[in-house]
Amino acid sequence: MRINGKAAMAMAIAAGVSATLASGSAQAQQKYPTKPIRLVVAFTAGGTPDTLARLIGPRMSETFGQPVVIENRPGAGGTIAANIVAKAAPDGYTLLGTSNAFAITAALQPNLPYDPLKDFSGVASIGFSTTALIVAPSLGIKSAKELIALSHAQPGKILFGSAGAGSGTHINAERFRFAAGMKAVHVAFKGQPEFIIEIVAGRVHFGMAGLGPAMPLIKDGRLLPLVMVPNRTPLFPDVPAITEVLPGAGRDGSQMWLAPAGAPRAVLQQISREIARILALPEVKERLQNIAFHIAPATPEETDRMLRSDIAAFNKVVQDAGLRPR
Repeated sequence: MRINGKAAMAMAIAAGVSATLASGSAQAQQKYPTKPIRLVVAFTAGGTPDTLARLIGPRMSETFGQPVVIENRPGAGGTIAANIVAKAAPDGYTLLGTSNAFAITAALQPNLPYDPLKDFSGVASIGFSTTALIVAPSLGIKSAKELIALSHAQPGKILFGSAGAGSGTHINAERFRFAAGMKAVHVAFKGQPEFIIEIVAGRVHFGMAGLGPAMPLIKDGRLLPLVMVPNRTPLFPDVPAITEVLPGAGRDGSQMWLAPAGAPRAVLQQISREIARILALPEVKERLQNIAFHIAPATPEETDRMLRSDIAAFNKVVQDAGLRPR
């Protein structure tokens, strides 16, 4: 077929336009981010999710050339923050920083305003905290066995605090209580700093807190750790692991970042790689080791699988402990 000069010119122009568009599209994809990233943290300032956000966020900003704006939206075991992110545009500019509370809440509450699996995509798993069973020295308790004995002597009169119903601190304390056969009363607060202060003041008797937030008060002698979850830590080598006191009482779940379902996979992978790079920095590793945080970065695909596994595991815990609302 013969092509006249005008047709040939038109085809050349069309090819040039197509090439330009393709190049522009590729450049647009490579330019992420082109505006600030909003990181909605499901708990108050001072908790582990917030600590991780403030370690990772500024360094990510330096690499990406855009601010990572940290927004603390605590309450309802993390569901307030999760609902905000579930309804955000799936463009990679709104992320959720949460803990194992996300999976726990999915197990505890069947009627959430979002679907914990269908409405979210994994961005990265960051790792998991060492948790401490803490009391105030004024309680006169020196071991977990003494705390258990006190609760048996005063059934229903011992109070334990958490960062909200369905939070990781709540479910860990419930697992301890259930394994120990304790009749203790749960008191929910907005975050870890709030219930830790109540324990120091003696208005709440014990709780399961992240070792990081509790560390300053432990060092000051205002809190006493009775057990560590899931393992002993070199920071307090004489404090036993929970399985040494109550075999079978453990901890599941990770600190992770999530995005609205449908966010571009390439963007999620880019963010995940940046998080892994930051977690490998010597100063970041040292800071997290000092609060007994175990670094375990994961890809978006691995995070999706971990989330499904965590929800299934917590479903069993909730059923075994009889915690699901009737």
